[in-house]
Amino acid sequence: MITFIVVMILLGLVAGAVARVLLPGRDPIGILGTIVVGIIGSFVGGFLGYVLFNKDVGEGALQPSGILGSIIGAILVLLVWRNVGGHGGRSGSTRSRRYARR
Repeated sequence: MITFIVVMILLGLVAGAVARVLLPGRDPIGILGTIVVGIIGSFVGGFLGYVLFNKDVGEGALQPSGILGSIIGAILVLLVWRNVGGHGGRSGSTRSRRYARR
C-alpha cells in the first residue's frame, strides 16, 4: 500500500510537470499542485482508457493509468482548471497592489 502511494506521488509529479511544460502559460500552483494535477490526471487517463478501449473491465472505470495516460489526463485536468477559473491567487494579489497604491 505504501509503495502504491509513493509510486502515485512520483508518477503525479512527472505527469504534472510534463503537462505544465507542454502547456504554455503560468500556473501558480507550486510543486504540491503539480503532484495533485498529475495524480488526478492519472485517474482521468485511466478512466478515458477504460471508456475508449474497454480494457481492465474487472478493475472498474476509476483506476490509475500508465505514464502516457497520466500525462494526457494531467493536460486535460490543467486545461479544465485554467478554464474553470483556478487562478484565484491572482485576484488577491491584484487587490493587495490596489490597496498599496492608496
